[in-house]
Amino acid sequence: MHINNLTTDSVVLQEIGGRLAQLRISLNLTQAELAANAGIGKRTLERLEAGETAQTTTFIRVLRALGQMDALNAFIPETQIRPMDALRHPRGERQRASSRKKSHKNTQTWTWGDEE
Repeated sequence: MHINNLTTDSVVLQEIGGRLAQLRISLNLTQAELAANAGIGKRTLERLEAGETAQTTTFIRVLRALGQMDALNAFIPETQIRPMDALRHPRGERQRASSRKKSHKNTQTWTWGDEE
């Protein structure tokens, strides 16, 4: 299944859980073995694989135990400083986002002035 912006949160969680379960099975690990390797309870792993909510640290522990920490780099890639941003902010990376500037649209219609 392809996950996109229209996919609901619950479906995304179920898909992630299913993918983790398939990866675990392909590595020939039982839920008990993976849970022990990750330092979590077997029931916690069962809930994660079932698509229920879990703490981020639990997800990271399971990825580490599966040898999939590199997947986080693909999941959220490191940001690169764009050349224009480097010129605008020579002291380094931006620390916060700014509000978008409103465009100054002229609401009056332009005329030549000889329409009288």
